[in-house]
This record gives sequence, structure tokens and C-alpha cells, in this order.
Amino acid sequence: MRFFMIDRITSWVVGKSAEAIKNVTLSEDFFSDHFPRRPVMPGVLIIEGMAQLAGLLLEATLKQKYGKEAKAILTVLERTKFRGMAKPGDTLVYQAEVVSVNEAGGKAAVRALRYHNLVATTEMLFGFKYVDDPKLEQIRESLLRTWLANGAEERDAKV
Repeated sequence: MRFFMIDRITSWVVGKSAEAIKNVTLSEDFFSDHFPRRPVMPGVLIIEGMAQLAGLLLEATLKQKYGKEAKAILTVLERTKFRGMAKPGDTLVYQAEVVSVNEAGGKAAVRALRYHNLVATTEMLFGFKYVDDPKLEQIRESLLRTWLANGAEERDAKV
């Protein structure tokens, strides 16, 4: 099973920042167990959505800055705080800002909001894994184009 915790990227500035949304729906599989009759989105899946956005942004920044393609692998969470919950019917907004990038990895400051209220904040460190797999790269590019398709502010993106 694949977990896509992003529905659409709404802002995309390579080397700087990105914003995405996740519509939380009752049909998500995890709600049957978390928790019956009182559904709450698991915090680890909120972190996953934040990591997906930040990782994509850092990968694009690496490509723009160094001309290299790699996959961002989450290695460390710093100063992670949960301040709220997400329930069915909510829309989460993920916001990621590049803190630093070099050829070995990168760091992003990320937060999740629900109706302009903080749900989670963290700093994420990623290592870059260099993989020579054209098919994987084609799939990732197609997915990014899909996420950017519906009105994202796209600047400095080569997709």
C-alpha cells in the first residue's frame, strides 16, 4: 500500500518554500482503528505528509543548485510538537521552508495547519540517496506534475 499524504501542491518555489494540502476524509483506512467512533488522523501520518512535501522540495533544490538527482530520506526530526488534531472533514495545510541544502542532505522547517491553527511543527533533516533508476525518476516527475497541476504557484520549478 502507498500512502500519499498530499492531495495538491498549492505553492512551489524551488530553493525556498512549498505549500500543499491534504483533505482528511472519513474513507481513509486508518480511521477504522484510530479511533473507532472518535476518528483522529494519526500524528505519524501528519509527519509523513510534511516529510513528503519537504523531501520533494529538497530534491528539487538539490537538482537546481547542484544539477544532481537524489531521493531525500528522512533521518532526524527536531523540536517536533503537536498542538492539535485532524479529523475527517478537515483540510491540512503543509508548509515547508528550506533551511539548508548540500550534496549530502538538507534541512527544512515544516508545519501543518488546520483552519490557520497549528497542528504540528518540526524541523526535518534528510540525507540524499543517489539512485540511478530512470523509471523511478519518471514516476516521481509524473506524480509531482499531478500535484502541481491544479493552480500551484510554480516558480523556478523545472517539471
